[in-house]
This record gives sequence, C-alpha cells and structure tokens, in this order.
Amino acid sequence: MKRVILVDDSRTILATAQMALEDLIANDTISFTTYLNPTELLDALESGNEDYDMLISDINMPQLNGLDLAEKLKTNASFKNKPILILTTESSAQMKARGKAIGVTGWLVKPFSNEKLKKAIAMVLGL
Repeated sequence: MKRVILVDDSRTILATAQMALEDLIANDTISFTTYLNPTELLDALESGNEDYDMLISDINMPQLNGLDLAEKLKTNASFKNKPILILTTESSAQMKARGKAIGVTGWLVKPFSNEKLKKAIAMVLGL
C-alpha cells in the first residue's frame, strides 16, 4: 500500500480529494492522510512520525509556502527522491520553473477533476 499525503489549508480541497480517491483508499491501493498545516506536516516528517510515498501540496498556505516545503524536503536525504505533486491555483511559468528547479514531480491546477487527480497519483506511483 502506497502512502499519499495531501497538505492544503482548505478543508474543502482536503474533503474533495478524499472523495475523489475513495476507491483507491477502499481497496487498499493507497493510504491517504491530510494536513491543514504544512509546518505540522514538516515537523512530523522530520521527527520520523510520518512518511509518504507521494506528497501533494498546495502552494499558497499561511504557515509555509508549498514550494518552500518542497524545497526543505528535497534537501533532506530521507525525502529527496520522493515525488511531490503541486496542487494549486497558480499556473504562472515563473512558479512552475521554481517548482521544476526544486524538483517537484508534477503540477495540477485547481479546480481538479477526480479523474485527473487519480490519474496523476496512479502515474507517479506506478499503480
């Protein structure tokens, strides 16, 4: 079972993604964990209390920008090779270029379709 974590400061997005992935969760293809606060996630990951096979992160969050979170994780030996998908309303070339430079795996623009989200996860995790 692959561990997928989504961090977004919107409860609506977390709930929508959870519903979109229901069948993958129900048949034990993935376990799905959500965080509203990226600094809590970072603390849990760095302390070893949390881990993932794929991280999906929003960019614009009050506590910590998603690209800054990705950058911190990509410089950590434990996480540098793990895929990070950015899920955001941002679609500027500059933002995407920064994401690419950091090493994010992909970019999904909100609003997302259930099918697009599932396809992105399946593709990245090889499901």
